[in-house]
Amino acid sequence: MELVIGHSPDPDDAFMFYALKKGLVKAPFRVREFLADIETLNKLAIHERIDVTAVSTHAMAYIGDKYFILRVGASMGLKYGPVVVGNTTRPELVAVPGTYTTATLLVKLAMPNVKIVEIPFDRIMDAVKAGIVDAGALIHEGQITYERYGLKKIIDLGEWWYEETKLPTPLGLDVVRSSLGIDVVRSVNDALLESTRYAMSHREEALAHAMEFSRGLNMGDTDRFVRMYVNEYTMDMGVEGEKAIKALLEIGHERGLLPEPRLLFV
Repeated sequence: MELVIGHSPDPDDAFMFYALKKGLVKAPFRVREFLADIETLNKLAIHERIDVTAVSTHAMAYIGDKYFILRVGASMGLKYGPVVVGNTTRPELVAVPGTYTTATLLVKLAMPNVKIVEIPFDRIMDAVKAGIVDAGALIHEGQITYERYGLKKIIDLGEWWYEETKLPTPLGLDVVRSSLGIDVVRSVNDALLESTRYAMSHREEALAHAMEFSRGLNMGDTDRFVRMYVNEYTMDMGVEGEKAIKALLEIGHERGLLPEPRLLFV
């Protein structure tokens, strides 16, 4: 059996999937890798077009029970997350990296009075610097490099979320199409867990692979970014991680931003 596995071309995802992609851990399936930005993966998952994929937690409100949420592979940060940057403390127009990204939902929750415009994630800093938008929500490596470009933090959405809920920020998840059956879902969960364990125990080797997706980060910055989002919640989101996912989507639903979530965990 061959499974199409989608993930974003970012250091943390590359780090986690390294051993599985290279056949360094055993799995009862073959892997066909599909790389795309997270918003593209969200849209494909909404249409149930990919077997296994990384998705934004926000997107699960629209994906529902079409996919099982794995307990391994989550991208969560405690007291940190996407950062809104700009040159004013009272922005009116904020750039966000896609309709279904978790950063977009967090901006809507934390900054309900601003207007938003979608810009590809890797162009948001340029748009802020050019004055096209007042501020922008940065994901991926922009969270740790924005100061080098002369930009100032307006709000860390992960800090805001923690103050509101005392929970980790549930940014991204790995999911498996539920129509594949529970046995396949569990086999993917086990294989991804082993892949992540391999990367953690062969860090330099896996980081060298992750560097190929680092978009100009040096080794130190790549390691820092990977440590931010490949952590204890990645190995097992646990009760706290599951609670954070449900809380984010339920709050979004209560505020009229999302449909009522229907979630399956495995």
